[in-house]
Parts: sequence; structure tokens; C-alpha cells
Amino acid sequence: MNIVQMNRIAFRAFGRNKLRAGLAMLGIAIGIGAVVAMVALGEGASNRIRDRIASYGANVIWIEAGSVNRAGVRTGSFGTKTLVEADLEAIRTQISLVTFISPQVDTNVQLIFRNQNWRSRVCGASPEYLDVKQWDVVKGGTFTEDDVRSFANFCVLGQTVWHKLFEDEDPIGQTIRVKNLPCRVVGVLARKGASATGQDQDDLFLMPYTTVQKKIKGQTWLDDILCSAASAQVLDEAERQITELLRQRHHILPGAPEDFNLRHALEIAEAVAASVKNMNLLLASIAVISLLVGGIGIMNIMLVSVTERTHEIGIRMSVGARPFDVRQQFLWESIIVCLVGGLVGILIGVIASRVITNTLEWPVRVSPSAILLAFGFSATVGLFFGFYPAFKASRLDPIDALRHEV
Repeated sequence: MNIVQMNRIAFRAFGRNKLRAGLAMLGIAIGIGAVVAMVALGEGASNRIRDRIASYGANVIWIEAGSVNRAGVRTGSFGTKTLVEADLEAIRTQISLVTFISPQVDTNVQLIFRNQNWRSRVCGASPEYLDVKQWDVVKGGTFTEDDVRSFANFCVLGQTVWHKLFEDEDPIGQTIRVKNLPCRVVGVLARKGASATGQDQDDLFLMPYTTVQKKIKGQTWLDDILCSAASAQVLDEAERQITELLRQRHHILPGAPEDFNLRHALEIAEAVAASVKNMNLLLASIAVISLLVGGIGIMNIMLVSVTERTHEIGIRMSVGARPFDVRQQFLWESIIVCLVGGLVGILIGVIASRVITNTLEWPVRVSPSAILLAFGFSATVGLFFGFYPAFKASRLDPIDALRHEV
């Protein structure tokens, strides 16, 4: 029996029981739609993580002041004062794997402009900070190395600070008070968005680090040093060389703990990725359960169809149809139901993905691989849950089937 004959018989059977066939397809459609939507959510989350990694900058190594042990009590990060400008210059001149480097001294302060105020993170850095973070200036410019050396009261605003203090007004040339220190705005940074941990990177007030050191915090040491490695492949080697250099400069004995910490964006992103992966597994499990329920519905409906068409099966077998032909016919009908339901489900999944994007502002990505996966699931469900009803139909005795009441 060829595929044209099987299709004709299948659609004749569906036509006699339109509602039942439609409900069977709907069950599969909901399951497939859930699979497509969940895969799209997972891909969107993965893309967001990759974007967040890129937002930290190019192969950034973050050196922060470490902890100190005072009377058996460890102070935690930023407890030491041993990270200084001389360390930064040593890294710059002695480690060739580092391409850009910037000190960092930061604190949270209240910013005031006219009758507006906003509490933000003031970050003291050098001009190379923008190269490390791969951050563009969209208005005005930035401060220079001469401004750093002269403790200039200049600042560059992140997008959040700009809009909170100035709304739509051009901030270039305006003066903001940081505590009691007047600072002139020389530039506005491009939008960065949230970090992998959800922090608003645009809520930033950038100044020369010497100004923050001397005029705001009153300290001589650095809170952090940000480095950009030449490539992702040399990150580990760059970290090893930096660690050895700083241990030597800080006179740390072999086996003793460092008074600094080294981190990079990949560590943060990997932690977030692990959380997202767990969430995706949970969502995928729910989607698979939906598909399983739809498959059980297909099996139930096909078993009912076999019972109703017992007399028809007897007639076909009495005129020469083999058990293989009967089994093939019912399997094919099950696959058709699942494939049609799968097509509808793909449409449902795509629409659901768009709704999620528009309402929750969560990025989703419906990839061709997700659609192929959905088709594969549809066919697999049709084969798996259609096999038993098809096998049962092929095992009917022709004489008993002919005696079955129509």
C-alpha cells in the first residue's frame, strides 16, 4: 500500500471524527508549543549571558584588594591597603599579555544638580578604563591623563545618572556637586545595560581616580585594578603572571595567602549560566510532561479508533491486506496527527515567545534547530504512542473482526 492510499484512508477516518482528531492534535500542539517556547527562552537566556560577558569588556581581569587577618578575624575583600599605583605600573611594564590597565577607586555618594539629586556609584579611574570596558562616549569627551595628574574636577556620566539628574537637558559643561565638590560634566557614556548579576552598569559617575582618592575618599591606595588581556586564550597565563608579580612585590611568603583577589567576568557569567541552566531544565521538564500527556491522549484515541474500525480492519484483511499493512496504516495516522499538531504547536510556540518578549521584556530566540527539534519530537511521539494501537490492530483475527458489530 502506497502513501497516497494511506493518506486517503487516514483523512477519511479523521473526517468521520473531526472533533476527536482535532482534540488529539491540540494535545500535541500544546506540548510542542511548550517545547518550542522553552527552548526559545533558554536560547534567549544564553544570548543574554553572552551579551553580559561582552558588556564587562574584552577579557577583563579584575584585581581587587584582598582581606587581612586581624587577631584571628579576616576582614574580607577590600580589607587591605597594599594595592597601590606602583603595582599598576609594574603590571603595565612587566606583563606583556596585558593590553589596557586602569586603577579603580570607588564609593557611593549623593549627586546634586539644582533641585535634583541621585545616589550613585562614583568610580575613579584613568582614561584607559573605557578601553578596558570597551565603552564608548556618545556626548562630549572624557578626561585625560593630564586631568588625572592635576586632580581635575571633571566627570563623565552613565546614562542612568544623566537621565535622573538632567532628564532631557544636555549635561555637557554643567556642574554637579559630589558631596561639597563641584564637578564639571565633560561627557556621557553609551548605554551598557544590566550586568550578568543584574546591576545597572549605567548608574555610574566616572572621575579621575586621583580626584576620588584625594578629594572624596581621602586615601592613597587603590580599591581595584582592571586589566584587559590580549585574548581569551591568554587569560589564565596573564592571571598567573600577575599573581606572581604581586606576591613578589607585596613580599608574600610561599604558602601564605594573597592580600589581593583576582577575578574575571567569566567566573560571574558561569555562575549565572549555572542558575539559568537549572531554570531551563525545570522548564524543559514541564514541557516534556505536557508532550507526554499529549502522547497518551494520542494512544487513547488511536485505541478507540481501532475498536470502532474493527469491522473495517476485518474487511481489509479478508481481501488481502497483511498485518504489516494494517500496522503501517495506523502508525501513519498517528504520525499525521502528531505532525499536524506539531505544525500548530510550532506556531503556538513562536507566538508565545513573542508575547513573552513583549510583556516581560525577556529576550527569546526561536532558532531553526528548535523547529527541527519540535518536528523530531512530533514524529517520535507519533511512532512511540501509535505503535501499540497499530500493533493491536494488526493482531486482530479477520473472522472475529468481520463478526464485530459496526
